[in-house]
Amino acid sequence: MTDHRKLVVENDGPITIITINRPDVRNALDNETASALTAALRAFDAAPDQAVAVLTGAGGNFCAGADLKELAAGREYRPWAGDPDGPCHDLLSKPVIAAVAGYACAGGLGVALRCDLRVAEEGATFAVLSRRWGVPMSDGTTVRLPRLIGAGRALDMLLTARKVSGAEAIAMGLADRLVPNGQALPAAIALAHEIAAFPQIAMRSDRMSAIRQWNLSEEQALALETSLSIEARQKEARSGAARFAAGAGRHGSIEKE
Repeated sequence: MTDHRKLVVENDGPITIITINRPDVRNALDNETASALTAALRAFDAAPDQAVAVLTGAGGNFCAGADLKELAAGREYRPWAGDPDGPCHDLLSKPVIAAVAGYACAGGLGVALRCDLRVAEEGATFAVLSRRWGVPMSDGTTVRLPRLIGAGRALDMLLTARKVSGAEAIAMGLADRLVPNGQALPAAIALAHEIAAFPQIAMRSDRMSAIRQWNLSEEQALALETSLSIEARQKEARSGAARFAAGAGRHGSIEKE
């Protein structure tokens, strides 16, 4: 386990669990914690024995965004998405799951959106509460939120700062799993282990194709899908088909080994 005081990183087999550890400020990120989060995500992506990361916050909240007290004291924070070293910038080669309890607000919403999946508790709150203080979203939210839930719903959140519950987040596609309060982290870890158990090359190539197709024509996107699938077709598909032919995964069961 790595403990940098404000950020805790530990492994559960092939799962990296990253915990923002500033519960006294609802896990708001100051510059030091934001830099540590960037480094932790990059270390996870580079680790050959790690397959999926789970990102969470300590003390019942996910992340309340940037530490505005630090900003008020005159310390500028870099754009988390636009800056090459920001925690919301990198396109990782492996999936990250957000375990959202309590507040995922302002930049914390951006941190949740940089993840591939979001497991939300019923009592979770998603919102652009920075609207009240004139702090702009520079964490990718204005780009990723409309792509995820549509322009109308995204503008409703961006313009009004209204709070979205866990149940509404599920209904609009902002969250992917809804769990009782207190269960986001164990549910996210269980989901991460499910994903980690699949053959990894095909899963990662399919993920990357889905992410990178946005600004491509259909013809270009299909060509990219074909290119990204080559390694899996060469290394995983034939052996997987052989397992199926031998009887694995029949009758609705999911065979991962």
